[in-house]
Amino acid sequence: MLTDYHNHLELGTLTLDYLMKFIEVARSEKIEHFGISEHAYHFYQTKDILRNPWVDERRYYDMTDYVDLFKRAWKNNIDVKMSIEMDYTPGKHKEMEIFISSYEFDYVIGSIHWVDDFGIDLAEFKKEWDRRDLYDTYEKYYDQVITLAESNLFDIIGHIDLVKIFNYIPQDEEFLLHQFDRITTALANSKTCVEISTAGLRKPIGKLYPDPRLLQMCFDKKIPIVLSSDAHKPEHVGADFDQAIQLAKSVGYETLMTFEKGNRKEVPLG
Repeated sequence: MLTDYHNHLELGTLTLDYLMKFIEVARSEKIEHFGISEHAYHFYQTKDILRNPWVDERRYYDMTDYVDLFKRAWKNNIDVKMSIEMDYTPGKHKEMEIFISSYEFDYVIGSIHWVDDFGIDLAEFKKEWDRRDLYDTYEKYYDQVITLAESNLFDIIGHIDLVKIFNYIPQDEEFLLHQFDRITTALANSKTCVEISTAGLRKPIGKLYPDPRLLQMCFDKKIPIVLSSDAHKPEHVGADFDQAIQLAKSVGYETLMTFEKGNRKEVPLG
């Protein structure tokens, strides 16, 4: 079986017609478990969780409309999972928990896009990489991965090593492997799965998330995985999954985790 649990409608509309464009590609790619996980910061209901000028300009959805879209899809016998991708926000665990528990998500993705006021994956902030201490940024990023895991609020962590997106990578391998070791230990003690994301192949880094060494540690510590494309356009659904599957199998994975209404089931890898 194949999953693609990380996909976004934000470049289009919250309509059944637009959703069907994604569904049709998923079907053609033989993806049995497909979900939409819109960015939580787009919704008015998350204004008490994440606030900054960049985010506030992009808060234009209401969760009622989002949920209604899935209800219409299910009424038409369209098998699509309802999810959200939430920016993990330190100090906002209670608020995140209240939001998550307010909706019947099939699963919830937690991701880290911000280190303090630094949007690490945003082109608008790229110049900050040359102004800030690389090792400090990496350590703070992976500190958040640990507390994300410890919160046990999320079913999946999105693009776990997104911090490498612009190819700013510490040269000290011992430092990097230490970060990998401590985050995988935290994840192994949580319910959080790791996604193999093909999105990195479409970014400046030009590589899958996660790093093969990090994924090997995940396997060794028995952390489950899912496959995701992080598609923001229909044509990216299931993109480059041959590479994701090859990576998963190369470190030893033979199964994926699937989700439905918060319940999880392990299935053979595609």
